[in-house]
Amino acid sequence: MKLDIIAQIVQILKDAPEVGAIEIRRGLFGAWSSVRVSKAGHGGNTIGGAGGPSHVIVSHPAAAASPGTAPTASSPAPSAGPQLLEIKSPMVGTFYQSPEPAAQPYVKVGSRVNVGQVVCIIEAMKIMNEIESEVAGVIREVTAQNAQPVEFGQVLFRVDPHG
Repeated sequence: MKLDIIAQIVQILKDAPEVGAIEIRRGLFGAWSSVRVSKAGHGGNTIGGAGGPSHVIVSHPAAAASPGTAPTASSPAPSAGPQLLEIKSPMVGTFYQSPEPAAQPYVKVGSRVNVGQVVCIIEAMKIMNEIESEVAGVIREVTAQNAQPVEFGQVLFRVDPHG
């Protein structure tokens, strides 16, 4: 991919704060390709195309806000219950709760996690990527389904840091 095209994509992200990420994939010999535009905090739209091999993901800084950020003034603040932190998918791939099909899950609802602890695996391009928790606390919700696809930035777990 040419640098001027990447510069144009970055400019689009600067000019449109509602866009969280733009992902461009083109396979070998035009076998497959796609462009995914994601709103900040949402899944994306995919548009097919053709071309040579490349893979570029450009993220908007607002989309990478820390998981425990306070609600904005326009959204109502929760009146009761703990503020849950989110563990999000750092990539597109297939979510696995355990290291192998017959094994126990790394974590489940009620499990205590520490920073750096492996919480799941995401398979991307036949590579098994261990995903580590960036927060400590108790798992209150597992939002992804085992052996199902996940998107970049999709919430996988919700953690109570005070639990």
